[in-house]
This record gives sequence, structure tokens and C-alpha cells, in this order.
Amino acid sequence: MNTVTCIAPVNIAVIKYWGKRDETLILPANDSISATLDTDQLCAKTTVMASPHFKQDRIWLNGKEEDARNPRLQNCLEEIRKCAGHSNSLSQWKIHICSENNFPTAAGLASSAAGYACLVAALAKLFKVEGDISSIARVGSGSACRSVMGGFVRWHMGTKPNGIDSIAKQIVPASHWPDMRILILVVNDAKKKVSSAIGMRRGMETSELLNYRVKHIVPERTNRMQQAIIEKDFNTFAELTMKDSNQMHAVVLDTYPPCTYMNDISHAVVELIHSYNDAVDSVKVAYTYDAGPNATLYLLEKDVPAIIGVLDHFFPPLKDTLVEYRKGLPIETVKPSQDLLNKISIQRHAPGCFKYIIYTRVGDGPKYLKDPKDHLLNAQGLPINQA
Repeated sequence: MNTVTCIAPVNIAVIKYWGKRDETLILPANDSISATLDTDQLCAKTTVMASPHFKQDRIWLNGKEEDARNPRLQNCLEEIRKCAGHSNSLSQWKIHICSENNFPTAAGLASSAAGYACLVAALAKLFKVEGDISSIARVGSGSACRSVMGGFVRWHMGTKPNGIDSIAKQIVPASHWPDMRILILVVNDAKKKVSSAIGMRRGMETSELLNYRVKHIVPERTNRMQQAIIEKDFNTFAELTMKDSNQMHAVVLDTYPPCTYMNDISHAVVELIHSYNDAVDSVKVAYTYDAGPNATLYLLEKDVPAIIGVLDHFFPPLKDTLVEYRKGLPIETVKPSQDLLNKISIQRHAPGCFKYIIYTRVGDGPKYLKDPKDHLLNAQGLPINQA
């Protein structure tokens, strides 16, 4: 038996990937930039096992067996086997895969990015494939290519028709901006109605705004964002992050028929962030939304206690909640002054708008777990929690 277990991070884009120029190869219409989040708070965990005794490829995801003939999964396996070469005896064997996320799947929290990055990193180790694996992760899920490395990462769209130059590269490691912090406000962890893949395809076919965005706005904006990250210029970083999120959601409304991923609570958070930044006369916090209603806030460590206090005031948690409301890193709170609250002229919401809040930081790329106790598959290649 050959077994590898890996964990891989979620990434949250600050310059969005929305639209493919090639659906089959998953080649994006524009460059994108993301921050890799710390695996201690959010990660996918995957065990892969190869054996000459397995009759077919099998995969279990979050405790449920899925169809291993999934084209994206098979594309990843095919690419890894191709890189490993025919001389590698494993390339003839069938694979069992067991994967689980410690966060909601298909709710706009980049679960497929973490999942496919984890799968490809584990397969690369199993098949002894070295070098860049971002292009292999890309054929599973586009943004997965950004989760195969830590820190701040840029996915270069590339220009070649075969996609060979559509790869991710690290801008800076996690250690470059040590006081950058992230708050994820989980508004709704239900599966979304329109998948990102369908939303993007519809946008490319019908949105004139998307066409304008990829040609005239994103190229310069991406370079400015990269520079802001290198220089640790939070003001520019925050402004570009919010503008790009707003534009992506304008594009999904410009799609015909329109898609909507944000809800009333999402929009109320946007209003609060702008109101707060105006009240303190400084850009202290930035929001961004992927294809879902959950807000991701970027802010510096020194500002976290004050902003948590403001969030608790305007979006109070339920008193008797069965779910741990604050997850991740320990959080301190500073209660907002009455003077500050008077300057933030927005409505206070009923308790329970957020299911919970995750507090995390920028982190590193995938990690291999060497202890056999960490494996999700037993010696027979079946899920341990089901065997």
C-alpha cells in the first residue's frame, strides 16, 4: 500500500477570477490575486492510497461516496499520471481518495480550491511528481492553483492556447505581512443556487460589463494590487479589494438572466464597513465577497478588537447558540464608544444574522501529515470513520 495524507488551505481572492476563456482547460479570462489562509483554521484534508488490488478509482467527500468518474477529478489523475511517466508502477494502479473540509462546502468559502489543491498535492507526493503543480490543480478547480502555495499569490492567465503558461506564482510569503488578519462572517452556509461555473459561463456569454472588465480594468488593477501587497500599503490594498468585489457582483447582476450571490445581510455588512471607515476617518477594514453571501474582511491585527466590538453591536450574536460563535484565533473585543456609534448611522440588526465568525491570518501552502494516525483511509483503503 502507498498512502499520503495532506492538508491544504483556502484562498480568498482580492482581485477576482470570474470568467473562463477556455472551459475545458479552465483558463481564466484575467489574472487574479488571493491571500492563502492559515490551515489551522480552514483547510481541506485528503488521504490518497494506491494499490494493485483496487478494482476502480473511488472517492469519499465529507463522509459520502461520490462518483470518481467526475471529469475534473479524472483530469487531475490523468495529468499526474502523465507527469509521473509510464515507468512509475503506480500509474497503472487504481486510487482511493478520502477528503474532508473543516468548513462549509459549496457556500462561497472556496471549498473546491482547497479540495483540489489538497488532492493534487497529495497525488504529487504519492507519484513523486516534483516542480510546479499549480497547472494540474487548475484543471480540477481554477482557483485551486492559488491554494498550492502560501502567502499572497497571483494566478497568471497566460496567453498560450494549451494553457501551459496559466500558472500561479507567489507574490510574497505569509511572513511578509505578519499583521494582516482575516475575519470571515458566515451568513449562510447553505449550498448556492447557481454554481460559480454556471455563473461564469453565463457571464462570458451575456455580460458586456464582464467583457469590458477583463480587457480594460483588471490588468492595471492587478498590477496595482501586487505593488500594494509588496509595499504593505493597506489603504490601496483595501480600496482595490472592495472595488473589485463590488465590480464582480455588478457583473453577476449584468449577466442575463442575472445571478445573485449576496443577500440583504451581505449588503448591510458593506454599508457598515463604509460607515465605520468614514466614522474613524481612515480605511481600517475591507470587505470582499466570492460567489456567496459570506463576507471576508481584511484588516490589520491592531484594529481587530475595535471592529469585532462594532460587529457585535450592529449584528449581535444569539444569546443561546448551540454553535461556537467565534472560531479560530482568540479574539479580544473593545466595546465601541457612544460617540463612535453616533457617527455610524446605520440600523442595528436583530440577533443571529451571522451563524459564526472565523478569525484567521495569512498562512502557508499545503502540508504533509506523516503520522499514520492522521490518515482518513484504513489498510483496506476504506474511510476510517465508516469502516
